[in-house]
Amino acid sequence: MELADIRPIVEFYHSKLSQVALDFKRYLYPQINWDSSVVGIMGERGVGKTTMLLQRIKEKYANPDDTFYISLDHYWFGTHELQDLIKFMYKRGITEFYIDEVHKYKGWSGILKTLVDELHDLRIVYTGSSLLEIDNAKVDMSRRQTPYTLKGMSFREYLEYDGILKMNAVTPEELLANHVPIAMDIVSKTKVLVAFDTYLHTGVYPFYRDAGKDFLVRLKEVVDTVIESDLPAVEKITYDTVDKCKKLLMIIAENVPLQPNVNKLATSLGTTRDTLLKLLYKLDKAEILELLTVKLKSYKKLVNPEKIYLGNTNLMYALSPKIEIGTLRETFFIDQCASVGTVQMPPKGDFLVNGKYLFEVGGEGKTFDQIADIPNSYLAVDGIETGYGARIPLWMFGLLY
Repeated sequence: MELADIRPIVEFYHSKLSQVALDFKRYLYPQINWDSSVVGIMGERGVGKTTMLLQRIKEKYANPDDTFYISLDHYWFGTHELQDLIKFMYKRGITEFYIDEVHKYKGWSGILKTLVDELHDLRIVYTGSSLLEIDNAKVDMSRRQTPYTLKGMSFREYLEYDGILKMNAVTPEELLANHVPIAMDIVSKTKVLVAFDTYLHTGVYPFYRDAGKDFLVRLKEVVDTVIESDLPAVEKITYDTVDKCKKLLMIIAENVPLQPNVNKLATSLGTTRDTLLKLLYKLDKAEILELLTVKLKSYKKLVNPEKIYLGNTNLMYALSPKIEIGTLRETFFIDQCASVGTVQMPPKGDFLVNGKYLFEVGGEGKTFDQIADIPNSYLAVDGIETGYGARIPLWMFGLLY
């Protein structure tokens, strides 16, 4: 390998880096221990993982050629090997590599493990869009890596990203105890319900800014790529299974929140109950779906979900033929709360958060009738700027991260 051989990926790296700004960083950026020998950043397609890698390079290195960025979905890797590239650059003084789209490269985890073992001062930061493959890779990398998961943008992040308002995240406990003064401060500075409505439509994925009016079309294409490309890249699944996965998503999108009869749904798709559950949990891991279960959700023991939602409200607008306001509210609530804690299906009420807080989600006329006299019970109410007591504006659950 010669320096001339790597020119295409060097030019690609420089081009990507030149387009990145440092004015807005995702919530996860300051939480990452960038000094770990191996950092793995997992997450859904389109949430900003690549941008975060490039921001780190731009912030740390005055000379970008003191490190190296690699995207493993680049055509260059059709005729070149990852390990050869890293060893070639390592001999020329590069000890830190930023590697994107690792799930696109067969055997990537074993290759990274071998390189880290061989090259004692090698440091790697990698990303992958498929949660399944990166989790499987913990078998090889568990003692070497620090793993992180990047979620879609919260409502709080959207407010900052869109230049509307900048504020710190609040914990669930802070929100429950102090939601009135927090809300009063925010509504004195902006028309929060107008911004909230826009966020529900288009604010979860940072690429809405570049996509403009084509955002929902682009988002649909992202979902198709996950099913048609990412899943087959990391799982031994057939075209027939991919087709079943797409049909399953269509059924759910048309009927959210779906309260599934798993056996009947499996029969309608021409598959088995076990295969159907695996598909559902794969789509949940990819954050295209959100499965609501009675017990804590586990990917090792697949139990029947009580309800199935789409992963966030933007996905509803991209995939669902009609939008029910009640489902939109519930989807927002579960998406934001599940990003920072656990959400389960309770015997009464809509959602049990972190095993102790019970919530009903609804519009301005929502009452406590269904959860009266239950300790730690609250209402998440849409259409109001400020609340009182245990009646909390729905939009405020977007301030949790």
